[in-house]
Amino acid sequence: MSYEKVEQAKKTIIGTKQTVKAIKSGVVKEVVIAEDVEGKLVEPVIGEAAKNGIRVSYVESREKLGRACGIQVGASVVAITV
Repeated sequence: MSYEKVEQAKKTIIGTKQTVKAIKSGVVKEVVIAEDVEGKLVEPVIGEAAKNGIRVSYVESREKLGRACGIQVGASVVAITV
């Protein structure tokens, strides 16, 4: 389900640092995280999302998440913006 959400999103932000910045600026409505990523890499995103009441969804694969974003490499974190 979340892969489709990412594919259909008008605007996404890819990457941990960029997602944290976007959450702080208030433009993120949902975050999608790949489950096959090391936990400490995505902890800042999860913490910031929790602080700001932003929904976090999980998908199985970084590779599939990257493809859903239209990039040739894996994506650990994707933010769907408003």
